[in-house]
Amino acid sequence: MSQSFNVHDVPTALPDIPGYRIARLVGDGGMATVYLGTQLSLGRDVAIKVMRPEALADEVSRRRFENEARTIARLEHPHIVGIHEVGRTADGLPWYSMPYLPHGHLGKRNLTGHHARIREVLRALLSALSYAHARGVIHRDVKAENVLFDEADRPLLADFGIALRRGYGTRVTMVGLAVGSTAYMAPEQARGQQVDFRADLYSVGVLAWEMLMGALPYQGEDALSMALAHTQNPIPRLPPALRHWQRFIDRALAKSPGRRFADAQQMLQALEQVPQRAGRHVPALGNALQRMGRTVRRVSPMVWAPIVLVAAAGLGLLLRPGGDPGVDANTAAAPAQTASSTTERAGTQGLAAENAVQGEASTTADAAPGEPQSAPVSASDRHLNDAERHLRAGQLAAPAGANAFESLNRAWQADREHLRLAPMSASAIDAAAAQAVTLIERADHAQAATVLAAARQHAVATGQADGAPMRKLREQIAAAIEARLDAAVAQVDRAAAVASLAPADAAGLDAATTSRLRRLAMTIPDVAALAASVAGGARVVRGTDGVFAISNAPVSRADYAAFIAATGHKSASCRARGSVLRALSPRDWENPGFDQAPGDPVVCVSWHDAVDYARWRSEREGRSIVVASIAQGASVATRAEGPAEWRSDCASACKERIAAGRSDRDALDSRSLDPRRGYDDVGFRLAHLP
Repeated sequence: MSQSFNVHDVPTALPDIPGYRIARLVGDGGMATVYLGTQLSLGRDVAIKVMRPEALADEVSRRRFENEARTIARLEHPHIVGIHEVGRTADGLPWYSMPYLPHGHLGKRNLTGHHARIREVLRALLSALSYAHARGVIHRDVKAENVLFDEADRPLLADFGIALRRGYGTRVTMVGLAVGSTAYMAPEQARGQQVDFRADLYSVGVLAWEMLMGALPYQGEDALSMALAHTQNPIPRLPPALRHWQRFIDRALAKSPGRRFADAQQMLQALEQVPQRAGRHVPALGNALQRMGRTVRRVSPMVWAPIVLVAAAGLGLLLRPGGDPGVDANTAAAPAQTASSTTERAGTQGLAAENAVQGEASTTADAAPGEPQSAPVSASDRHLNDAERHLRAGQLAAPAGANAFESLNRAWQADREHLRLAPMSASAIDAAAAQAVTLIERADHAQAATVLAAARQHAVATGQADGAPMRKLREQIAAAIEARLDAAVAQVDRAAAVASLAPADAAGLDAATTSRLRRLAMTIPDVAALAASVAGGARVVRGTDGVFAISNAPVSRADYAAFIAATGHKSASCRARGSVLRALSPRDWENPGFDQAPGDPVVCVSWHDAVDYARWRSEREGRSIVVASIAQGASVATRAEGPAEWRSDCASACKERIAAGRSDRDALDSRSLDPRRGYDDVGFRLAHLP
């Protein structure tokens, strides 16, 4: 289906990579060579991509490539081929390993006429690119050969090896050729200009045309002529049978990035708006005639003229209004091929199912007069179509009666062996994991538990509870919960930690993992309970100065009197040293010079008195209690008629201590005072630490 250019020599010797046994060469491109190997530690087959020496000629470019590869390795998406490991060969060439997918690439498949399958592939690619783009990664080499298929026949986007993080300039090889396949390359990329995410969307547009028509939109004898065609030639026109795709193609292949789709999500929405036509696979016949035309130009007219007449007559019979509804264009073009493979039958089922989504009325409206209609789809097909629609809308577990998992359950009950059921169930479970992780990150644990419970119930009912998708889901959920617990530990927030455990039960995490996470949550001090236990009440504060509970009120005369009675502590005087009033009219906390009730803030205590009181409370209550600092005290408002308050902060090389807040007779927000004596307008407040 695809066209490529290869102008370099293929390496003959197998590379030496520690920890791997290299079996053979499986592919070769302009940037790298791909080998089939075995990872010895795990005994699994992997594909190993070794970069060519001329692609990364210096150490700077090699290190940048390795950094980019590590970034790409963090991309976890059901339609992206991940990276297992990054390293260097014995010759110093960068390499990375990835899953080995032996089921071929998109370039080896003919999807012409199978519009449902084409849409599935495009949705998968756009979903993968939307995920990568959101993380600042541009692929830059989207092409048919980089769309691989796994065991479930799901398309996966591969070869992010020359991907580019946003902010880097266009990388070029030593010979000055822009990296990427020119057959799929956006005009600005072919010109070596700065590219953004819309270059990837252009390449997806080329793939869409190629799948629809069975050929590339632009032709060229070599890479240069192909690049020129993309930059100069007008956007080609689709045949009448595919005219409903033209608007989508026109925007995808716009020469100017500003006229293309703004992002992958917008392109996906436009894809869903492309009408879904019912009827024969006319494009496949059109391609067959195009190929016949190229062939007959090299043959004498005496030979090809009768053939053309017969073909034209057959085409007229095929498209006449009263034609046999049981014969499609592929059958007419090749009547000898009466048996189809399982893959082709699955594609036909997918096309019929896709047409059914629009409903009987819209199908009739789209079809030309007298055109045969799609055969009725099975009950399982209808439920799977519903599930697919709900998946695209993100309706995994809600609303009740109209969500993806309920539709999948009904499809399973109708036909447990349906070819589309297993891959769609896997996609739904993957989507549930991704959605639940996002909800956990947002602390919406109840909704995350709802989504996970629906996924688990479906997996149990359909015998997939221990399947790979559910194992991956449990790993992702455990990691997400642990991240939330780490954040709760940092914030000393036991309530948030306990709430984050709800998705663990819903996902069915094993007992050991659940127990470990629960122990981690319960090790967090309960600051809320601590605050509730403080006499007079306290307020929990989480800020840059840490997590603590600050007393709602300063220490009262009654509280301080209990301290004096229990310890016999001798408090400081409330007069300055050397003052005649210290002897003639002494002042202390019991007699500050004005009347006070037991519940009033204690004054005429020194900073040292306040520290001794806090230490006594700590020993008596078995927790850390300190005189509040300026930052801690700032979290509560002092009363305008109340005293200023000692703070733990010091001034003048700690010879003085800070009193914060305006007293009745002092308009200053803070003062530096002698910590050895009391003041009749200064009290103190306590902070309780977890």
